Amino acid sequence: MLHEKIVELKRNLLEDAALVEDMITKSILGVLERNSNLLDEVVNTEEPKVNEYDRSIDEMCVQTIAQFEPVARDLRLVIMIIKMNKDLERMADHAVNISESGLFLTANPALIQVDNLKVMGESTVKMMKDAINAFVNEDVQLAQAVCDHDNIVDEAGDQILKELTETMRAKKEAIPRALAMMRIAHNLERIADLATNIAEEVVYIVEGRDIKHHHPDS
Repeated sequence: MLHEKIVELKRNLLEDAALVEDMITKSILGVLERNSNLLDEVVNTEEPKVNEYDRSIDEMCVQTIAQFEPVARDLRLVIMIIKMNKDLERMADHAVNISESGLFLTANPALIQVDNLKVMGESTVKMMKDAINAFVNEDVQLAQAVCDHDNIVDEAGDQILKELTETMRAKKEAIPRALAMMRIAHNLERIADLATNIAEEVVYIVEGRDIKHHHPDS
C-alpha cells in the first residue's frame, strides 16, 4: 500500500511539473513574441491550477506519513516530494512575475532586443526539465549536470543586466521597460536556482550525499 501511495504521489507531482514547465515556457515566449494572450493564460488560467496541485500534494504527503509511517528511504522520498512541490509552486510564482512584467512590456514600445534573454529562458527550461527527469529516473549524473548548468543562466543574466544598464544610461525614457526586463531575468535566475535545489535533492535521495555546498554559486 505504501508503494502504491508513493507511485500516486509521484504521478501527481509529475502532472504538476508538466503544468509548471508549460507556464515557464509560455511566459518566456510571451515576452519574446510580445504575445499578451500567452501571458494572460499563465496568470489567470494556469497559476490557479498549480495552487490546487500544491494543496492536494501537500495533503497527500501528510496523510501518507500519518497512515503508513514510512522510514529510511521511503520517508526521505516523501519529504523530497514535499520540498519539490514547494519548489514547483515557487517556480509557478516566478512564471507569473515574468508574465506580469511581460504584459507591461507588450503594452509599451519594444525595448532593444536582448538576445541573451532567449538563451537564458531556454537554459532555464532545460534545467527544470532535466531536474524532473533526474528525479523520475534517479539519475545522479543528470542531476549533477543541472547543478553545473546553472552557471550558463547566471552568465546570461549578468550580460542582460550589463546591456540594460547601458540602455538606461543612454535613454532615460527606457528605464521602466529596462527595469521590467531586469525583473524577468531575475525571476529566470530564481527558477534555475529552484531547479538546482531539486537536482541536489535527487543526489541526496539516491546516494545519501549532500552536495548543496559543494558546487560553485551554491
